[in-house]
Amino acid sequence: MGSITDVGGILVGHHHRLDPDASLGAGWASGSTVVLAPPGTVGAVDGRGGAPGTRETDLLDPINTVRHVDAVVLTGGSAYGLAAADGVMTWLEAHGRGVVMDGGLVPIVPAAVIFDLPVGAWANRPTAEFGYAAADAAGTEFALGTVGAGVGARVGVLKGGVGTTSITLDSGVTVGALVVVNAAGDAVDPRTGLPWMAALIEEFGLVAPPADQLAAYADRHGELSPLNTTIAVVATDAALSPAGCRRVAVAAHDGLARTLAPCHTPLDGDTVFALATGAIVVEPDPKTPVAMSPETALVTSIGAAAAECLARAVLVGVLAAEPVAGIPTYRGMLPGAFG
Repeated sequence: MGSITDVGGILVGHHHRLDPDASLGAGWASGSTVVLAPPGTVGAVDGRGGAPGTRETDLLDPINTVRHVDAVVLTGGSAYGLAAADGVMTWLEAHGRGVVMDGGLVPIVPAAVIFDLPVGAWANRPTAEFGYAAADAAGTEFALGTVGAGVGARVGVLKGGVGTTSITLDSGVTVGALVVVNAAGDAVDPRTGLPWMAALIEEFGLVAPPADQLAAYADRHGELSPLNTTIAVVATDAALSPAGCRRVAVAAHDGLARTLAPCHTPLDGDTVFALATGAIVVEPDPKTPVAMSPETALVTSIGAAAAECLARAVLVGVLAAEPVAGIPTYRGMLPGAFG
């Protein structure tokens, strides 16, 4: 399936606290995930949910001054969890990363949160220490499912989690996605017990589950809180302008629409960040129509790949999830889907 770290220079780290005997409303069940970007990475963001919890996203508007991003934080804890970004800034400053100013550095660390407060105890949410530890743990290999910001994640009535994938285009450009699946909507069609996107059903080798498992799933439908949010980072090694990077973030949201129903609701804070490391400069295709700029053609292909990656990553996160606080997993509730 690949990983977002297939994009050279991108690193991912997690830190979380999870009590083995956690129950809804008690104990620890939250965490943070950090995506570290190599120096010179262009960043952008696009938010489509009606209830976002974010930090430093205005800075990523292409009309604004700051062009480069040092890290992106995806975290639990609702608005409280934005404190995790403070720890990432501290880690980056200690490692010489940030905008050089008179007297010091200012790392650029946008962040977005999911609403997971009811899963553990309300007061148990990520702090700056979580962000620092996640940044310190970052590498090319990282766990999936119930880890980091995905510990308290839910999707419909099932457990959500962290998922990732990547695609390499014919041009040699790599596109990857990392997602924390915490949607108010379902990743699974309640009528069939299978993911919404037909291509993913085939890719993961799933089959229709038995009628009794479908009935049990349908009985749980709608039980859990609709106050959620799916947050993601898509990355590429192509050289893009801030405006082109923003367009990739916009296109990537199509991946959520293919795999979550509904998404982008007034109660979600669905937000996608896009990163472009600039390691590969793609030569213009001589077949590009005269009316289309070379970057427009490149952004079109990268945006389509980002949407595909994000759709696949959603399902990876759901299938990798382990149960927490009595929230069932797809594998546990619909085992017959695996044949």
